[in-house]
Amino acid sequence: MGTLTVVIADDQPLMRTGFRLILEAEPDIEVVAEAGDGEEAVALARQHRPDIVLMDVRMPKMDGIAATRALAGPGVVDAVPVLILTTFDLDEYVFGALRAGASGFLLKDVPCERLIDGVRIVAAGDALLAPAVTRRLIREFTRHSPANIRPEAIATLTPREREVLELIARGLSNAEIADDLFLGATTVKTHVGRVLMKLGLRDRVQAVVFAYEQGLVSPGSFS
Repeated sequence: MGTLTVVIADDQPLMRTGFRLILEAEPDIEVVAEAGDGEEAVALARQHRPDIVLMDVRMPKMDGIAATRALAGPGVVDAVPVLILTTFDLDEYVFGALRAGASGFLLKDVPCERLIDGVRIVAAGDALLAPAVTRRLIREFTRHSPANIRPEAIATLTPREREVLELIARGLSNAEIADDLFLGATTVKTHVGRVLMKLGLRDRVQAVVFAYEQGLVSPGSFS
């Protein structure tokens, strides 16, 4: 698969050094650049075109949310996958990061193995959320009414695809969706791909946000 390249963006040099040591202990991961602020993160990511940017939230000049939007937000051509890492698990950061285009969100106190796995998952084009993140998303939509309703997009989905989207929004993995709907894993993967394609979504994170924005699922439906 080749070497997985990473740009680390964090305003604390010691934190960047720690992340670099953890990641470069893996034989197939290379940190190609480090940034101390959001503006530098965007510039270095555009220069090196890494497989993933490890992005802090609170940084000078440009925060991690704005930097994420510049690299992976709506309308960005050839987006760079961003994994948000922060000590702050407040709703505003979670929701802001995901709306800005982040493909993953983890807290900085995760075990080293979880960090490495998260980098691999997001770099491979999948999405990753810390266990509590989906619940925070739901609380966010409890406080704010759904916006930007797109009934014409929802209408393109078959009943089965809509079921799959709702289960994705509840946080189920492909294997769990297969069990719930009595389908094969390959069939579920195909349905997920079609849902993302029809709705113009990049990954499961965007699918979760879309489902709650459109009111397809509600906080009470989460288990």
